[in-house]
Amino acid sequence: MTPRPQTPSQTIGPFFHVAITSPGPVTVGGGDGPLLHGRVLDGAGVGVGDSLVEVWDGVHFGRCHTDPEGWFSFLLPVPSTPNSDQPPYLAVSVFARGLLGRLMTRCYLPANEAAHAADPLLRSLPDDLKATLLADADGDALRFDIHLQGERETVFLAV
Repeated sequence: MTPRPQTPSQTIGPFFHVAITSPGPVTVGGGDGPLLHGRVLDGAGVGVGDSLVEVWDGVHFGRCHTDPEGWFSFLLPVPSTPNSDQPPYLAVSVFARGLLGRLMTRCYLPANEAAHAADPLLRSLPDDLKATLLADADGDALRFDIHLQGERETVFLAV
């Protein structure tokens, strides 16, 4: 599939790299927990190098722009569960070219299967869609890729 040329609204901005000069890793809270890294990918699987990713665990907030290949990274605090009925997760926002507003999703951190099975959002999704919200072990770090569209599109939330 041949990529289409960019429209004027896609070439005018965003300019996240001007205001946020370090692509990461960004320390969130104490940053004494795991490294979370991943890529923002378009429908063709190409990294989106001019996007911005925000994470929030209910207490701590972090913001990171992607590098030219779409990579972002955060040093997270030790995961906690404010509500013991829920597994630890991050609220994630994505801003990128071609989007009129931000996209919202969740990144679930590793937890026992019972905690994931009890979560209302995860329980409502088929396994293939549920997998788009789960961070995977990647050596000593966690990997969470965000697919903006396509076959492996991340589940985004209407808020």
